[in-house]
Amino acid sequence: MLSNGTQAPHFELPDQDGNLVKLSDFRGQKVLLWFFPKASTPG
Repeated sequence: MLSNGTQAPHFELPDQDGNLVKLSDFRGQKVLLWFFPKASTPG
């Protein structure tokens, strides 16, 4: 688990259109990362 103020590790994921988006694309900007469990699954 990351502590407040810790930089997130590098990652890249496809967006809703299948285009690859890298965290580094937003370097120098504030970014909010929101994670949630997949709908209709336990946990």
